[in-house]
Amino acid sequence: MNENPGGNHALHDYHIHSLFSCDSEASMEQMCVAAIQAGIPEIGFSDHFDLHPDDPFQDYLDLEAWWESFSVCKQKFSGELILRAGIEVGEPHRFAQRVNQLALEYPWDFILGSLHWVDDISVFDRSFFRSNERDSYLAYFLELERLVDEGEFDILAHFDVVKRYGYEYYGTYQPEDYHEPIRRILRRLADRGQALEINTATLRRSIQRPSPDAILLQWFREEGGRSITLGSDAHSPQEVGFGLSSMRMMVQSAGFTGLAQYENRQCTIVDFDKPGR
Repeated sequence: MNENPGGNHALHDYHIHSLFSCDSEASMEQMCVAAIQAGIPEIGFSDHFDLHPDDPFQDYLDLEAWWESFSVCKQKFSGELILRAGIEVGEPHRFAQRVNQLALEYPWDFILGSLHWVDDISVFDRSFFRSNERDSYLAYFLELERLVDEGEFDILAHFDVVKRYGYEYYGTYQPEDYHEPIRRILRRLADRGQALEINTATLRRSIQRPSPDAILLQWFREEGGRSITLGSDAHSPQEVGFGLSSMRMMVQSAGFTGLAQYENRQCTIVDFDKPGR
């Protein structure tokens, strides 16, 4: 079910997938129409770009066809919807040469950095959770720290997505139990001037909590972080914009004055009370 933010200009959805991702069947046009109907003025397409050799959909994304479709939609919905060209890169720190090449090949507005694999185990596979909670989560956060230290990206996607399925094995995790590695990651993210994404896909799962929670927003701000983006991680039109208005309020409550807007990989903070974008 979509929220209707009533045409709020200080709102965006920067994490939207289309049929160019292996796990979506929705056209870009369908997702654009859904965003307009939900009253979201700005969206970013960020289809999967997976390079891990064990990923069954490695190199699935057809970049030329993606850009052709994106250009058509950008022209078609001009005046109704701001479209940003994004891409979700899995493990950018492990495939630095290819990611650096990708960043130069096309005029991206932003690159999402995502962690889906720790060593050779997917964090969406039950085998990742065969150990105890602390070992599993520490392994994830240590790899995430390497991604933030070394990866080429603009926005860190779904910070603690490991809890999506970890919840089924361990229950709700407490970020305070991993305070030190999480703080290091957030400090490094802030030092590099990169954005933290608030992802609502986990609100649609049994855990029913965003990724990350409000406490991490507070820590990010304390560590000097300034840039926040929102993303529904939508794979179907019905999911576009899901939960984003409440996440915007959570961002405001944490003391942030606006959201990060990306264009040509340059970040601008747009205040929540700004009348237009």
